[in-house]
Amino acid sequence: MKYSNKSLKTAIISGIVSIFLTIPAFATVSTDAKLQYNKGVDYWKLGQLEQSVSCFKNAIDLDPNYIDAYYNLGLLLQYLKQEEEALTVFKQIMIRKPDDYEAAYKAAELSKSLGQNDKAKMYLDLIPKDTLVGDKANKLASTLKSTTVEQEKPKQQESAPPVTQKEELNENEIQNVASPTGLVTDGEGNIFVAGFSDNTIYKIGTNNQKIVYIKDPKIDGPIGMAIDSEGNIYLANYNKNNVLKITKTGIITEFAKNIQKPYCMYISNNILYVSAQGSNSILKYKL
Repeated sequence: MKYSNKSLKTAIISGIVSIFLTIPAFATVSTDAKLQYNKGVDYWKLGQLEQSVSCFKNAIDLDPNYIDAYYNLGLLLQYLKQEEEALTVFKQIMIRKPDDYEAAYKAAELSKSLGQNDKAKMYLDLIPKDTLVGDKANKLASTLKSTTVEQEKPKQQESAPPVTQKEELNENEIQNVASPTGLVTDGEGNIFVAGFSDNTIYKIGTNNQKIVYIKDPKIDGPIGMAIDSEGNIYLANYNKNNVLKITKTGIITEFAKNIQKPYCMYISNNILYVSAQGSNSILKYKL
């Protein structure tokens, strides 16, 4: 089954995080799991939902505590009317993170849809009234008191798959960049941002579409970034104790070496300034 882009809400993941998130921002998530998660988000945006489901499952297999992967997988399964499987996924979240009340709400919602009103009430009772989810939980609880399974009307097909609350698009927010650190912009309005945990430089266009710009073994722990008038990017390579130069054509060279933990960078009057955490100093390089 394939859905058109027009049938989807845009999701730029957290997603985010994240924006997301229910676990420390990618601090304990393996790189391979994050790559599968990102692929799942990309397939989601393309409307290729079966592939998206597969990628989220792969991410969970690689990292069984990846809460965001569970959450998006549950939402997709719910949309695809695989409600029992979706319920199982949200229960897995609750086992790993008992205070994830959004997951408890989704479990209640799915239980009600499956005709399991007693279980739905049980999940709703777990949600404190003073939380952000509390109001929704109260409204759902009121429907359990007034309806039975036989009285409920069949649900209409949703016009678009749900977008996780944690991956909701905000025009002022770009999500799902793994441990973002330094960033620069070029003269065309593109954004380049360093993903520290996956050693990747991402390019985000003026339409907020994110692509992998550079991923190379030379990059290890990217933090600070600077860009010169010709569009060359300079990258503080924290774990390699050097500064890399990346040309507009993607050629990577070592610009400066033996810098103890390079961190922030700035260009002014054709001089590159680099802060070195390891030596408590500021270094200057003529471009």
